[in-house]
Parts: sequence; C-alpha cells; structure tokens
Amino acid sequence: MNAPLAAVIQHHSKSFALASRLLPPAVRADVLVLYAWCRRADDTVDLAADPAAGLARLEAELDAVYGGPPSADPLLAAFAQLVRRCALPRHYPQELLAGMAMDLAPALYADHTALALYCYRVAGVVGLMMCHVMRVADDTALPRAAQLGMAMQLTNICRDVAEDWQRGRLYLPYRALGFADEAAVRAALTGPIDAGLAARLPAQVRDTLARADAYYRCGTDGIGALDWRCGLAVRAAARIYRGIGAALARQDHQPLAGRAYLPGWRKAGQLLVALAGQCGVAARAHGTTRVPTRQVEFGPELCL
Repeated sequence: MNAPLAAVIQHHSKSFALASRLLPPAVRADVLVLYAWCRRADDTVDLAADPAAGLARLEAELDAVYGGPPSADPLLAAFAQLVRRCALPRHYPQELLAGMAMDLAPALYADHTALALYCYRVAGVVGLMMCHVMRVADDTALPRAAQLGMAMQLTNICRDVAEDWQRGRLYLPYRALGFADEAAVRAALTGPIDAGLAARLPAQVRDTLARADAYYRCGTDGIGALDWRCGLAVRAAARIYRGIGAALARQDHQPLAGRAYLPGWRKAGQLLVALAGQCGVAARAHGTTRVPTRQVEFGPELCL
C-alpha cells in the first residue's frame, strides 16, 4: 500500500514528499498513511459535489476508525491501525474535520486571532498527530509542533490568495484589507479582485508572513525532541515552506504576480541549510515506544 500512498503525497505536495524521504522507513510509512487520510478529508470537502454530505461521511468514517469494526477500505483500515499503534487522540482528527467545516460557509476572519483557530484546526493538529507518529520525546514540545503547522498554513494562505478568491474564499484578515464587515467581503467575492484590493494585498501578505516567521521560530525550538532523522525531515520541511514566503517577498509580496514556489535548486539549498542546522543537535536513538500523553487544545499558548 505504501507505493500508492507515496504517489498521493508526491502529487499533492512535492515539498512534503521531498522532506518525507529523509524519515526512517517505518516512520515514513506511518506518515504516508496520515498524510493520505488528511488529503482524503481535504478532497472530500473541496471536490465533492455535495461537500456537506461528504463531511458527514468523514464523520461517520471517523466514528468507525475509533470504535467500529475493521473497514474494507484499505486507507481507513491503515488509519485505524495507526490510531491504535500511536495512541492518536480523537480530538486531533476531529478538529481537522471541524476546520474542513469552516471552509463550507466559508468562514471569514476579521483579524489574526480569529484566523489562528482555523490554522490550528487544519494544520496545527497535523503537527500534533505527527508527534505521535514520530514518538516525540518531550510533551513540552507539543505546542511547538502545532505552531509549526500553523506557520506552514499561514504561508499557504499567502501563496494561494488568487486561487482561494476564485473559489469564493478569503483567509487573510479582512479588516486590514479595508472591508468593513463580512457582508462587504462576501459581496466582493462574487467578482474579480479590484485594483484597490490588489494594491492593499502586499502589506497584508508581508504582515502575515512576519507572523508565520514568528511561528516558525517557535516551532523549530521543539525539533530537538525528535530523533535525529525525524528532526532533519521536519527542519527541511519548515525551511522549504519558509522559502515559499521568501519567494513571495521576491515578488514584492504580491500574491497576484504568480504562484510563488521554490525551484529544485532552491529546495536543495534549503535541505543543506536544514542539514547544517540539524548537525548541531545531539542525536537521539529512534525506537522508543513512548507516545505523547498530553493533549494540546487551542488556546493562548498557541497564539503569537
């Protein structure tokens, strides 16, 4: 089953696919299962003819994963095994589905405090689930993992402004973009981005990326709680995603100037920087059966 799952991550995220190759084989196999389930949830809401029905189906599937009989679906069966093996709290995948539900309306965010909850739900909990898969050694590192996921989500939001607008969505805080209320945003979303809004976007993208950088700094502080190879993979993923923000800066923070990305040679450079950073971290032997015992929920400790 690993080959099909590897194809999923390669198709949807070349950055994560590259970083995942640095993981120990057993951990990588579990990461592929987790990524494929998260991708299944995202696609069910984004691509289904009836997203609300799709979300209800995901909820029912999650009920079965945590308490039902074995599933005939290979991915759900693999995810259920992962849940048991890694003692994955239901709160985390449940919160991810709650984040998917926020996209159905879609929700709008007046400020960065409001946006932080969304980022926790769709990305922060992924970092927390990864802590179980990677057997993080210290529960105090868990909030840092959530913040690293939130940083990556903020980077995605800045990169995808034009694409999201075409789908009737705006994630950047709307007050800073000059909208008085949600009604004004929803009215604007029915048409193209006008010149006034286009001119205001770079300042807000710059501010959001600065917040993402603060999350990246906090997030990387927790990498020492991982074994050496897992730490290298996470550090590489963070460097590559942070590089997307740098690519946006090179186009004057204007997300409408084209989709920002890192060419292969820049990704290779980020891998080398990640390796250099990881060389200063003491190696911790992998193979511990310990899984985190603390469950991290959204709250002030995750907000910057």
